[in-house]
Amino acid sequence: MSAVEGSVARGQAAEGAAARETAAGRAAAGWGRPSDRATRVLLGCGPAAGPLFLAVWLVQALTREGYDPSFHPLSLLSLGDLGWIQIANFVLCGLLYVACAAGLRRVLHPGRAGTWGPLLVAANGIGMIIAGVFTTDPGAGFPAGAPAGAPPVMSWHGVLHEIGFLVASCSGLALCFVFLRRFAALRRRGWVVACAGVPVLVIVVLAWPDLNSLSLRIVGASAIQFAFLGAVAVRVSRGLSETGR
Repeated sequence: MSAVEGSVARGQAAEGAAARETAAGRAAAGWGRPSDRATRVLLGCGPAAGPLFLAVWLVQALTREGYDPSFHPLSLLSLGDLGWIQIANFVLCGLLYVACAAGLRRVLHPGRAGTWGPLLVAANGIGMIIAGVFTTDPGAGFPAGAPAGAPPVMSWHGVLHEIGFLVASCSGLALCFVFLRRFAALRRRGWVVACAGVPVLVIVVLAWPDLNSLSLRIVGASAIQFAFLGAVAVRVSRGLSETGR
């Protein structure tokens, strides 16, 4: 090989290495469309979890004897002979969010939101799993034979259930602010507005002064958070550019 040929070969090798490094950097920053099929499948678990959870809740709300969705918290569906359905609903949807978190980390890490984003999505899923494994206490007359009001003493598994619910709810809200920072850096104004607006909307829905609709409003607030998380997973799956909405 002549000196000229050797110089050309070295130049081509350097260009190839630079291109690979640039592509890897763009993938780490979450700018490019995920090319790995497994990653896309993991990301797809996020948009699937929320609708699945709400659909299973709705079917039970309309068919479980003695259950009033406007009065009974959805967690009460974990009790009784058919309680295993809601338990499985909590656990399965939690696992879907944990899988989505793995997909987000593959695409976003180590860029903005690449650490805390996946961690908070995973925390959301783990919170749902805890809420499913550890059931709430009977109350509000459901299931049959339960006290008419709140239980006089909360059981240990009832406490853990509430902790799981709190972890899922708080991590979902915190996720909005983590992605707000990312989308702001990418100058994606529509997403910035969404990230800032979702927590406000959730708080307004939950704080609305009407105790008679609290159970339904909790479901509504959960649906808002499900929709946001699913939308983020879809957007990451399609790829993020530095500009645009």
